Amino acid sequence: MNKSLLIKQILQELENVHQVAAAAAQRAYDTATDEENEAENKYDTLGLEASYLAHGQSKRVAECEADLITFSKLKIVEYLPDSSIVIGTLVSIEDEEGTEQFVFLSPVAGGLKFRFNHKEITIVTPSAPLGKALISSRVDDDIEVQMGLDKKYYQITAAY
Repeated sequence: MNKSLLIKQILQELENVHQVAAAAAQRAYDTATDEENEAENKYDTLGLEASYLAHGQSKRVAECEADLITFSKLKIVEYLPDSSIVIGTLVSIEDEEGTEQFVFLSPVAGGLKFRFNHKEITIVTPSAPLGKALISSRVDDDIEVQMGLDKKYYQITAAY
């Protein structure tokens, strides 16, 4: 597993998310400032609603920029046998039905999914239930994850 290529792929995915957010923010700004959206009476709120949307979209762009900065500072950690799982580890887990999943433990961008080496990888943060269960665990450990009222059980099958 080439960890530096994986990190580059994640940075590219984060950049793509940022570009989409920036384009959405620009469209929302353009809509909010379009003279056709000026209020004609006190009940015409299209322009006001568009300005709220533009504000929300601009906050999303700032979050994406912060994610990029934080992730770019991530130190590449090579997983050693018998090591604990830490941020920066790619982990293979298997559920009770034998379904394999790959998750990358990251400080940001939880929930982002992408393909790498023909595998779907999901980014998980330490604040997520799965991330909490993975931190400090080791290969071959069984972990329990509370998801709402349900508990899911996984075995850690590999780490990179």
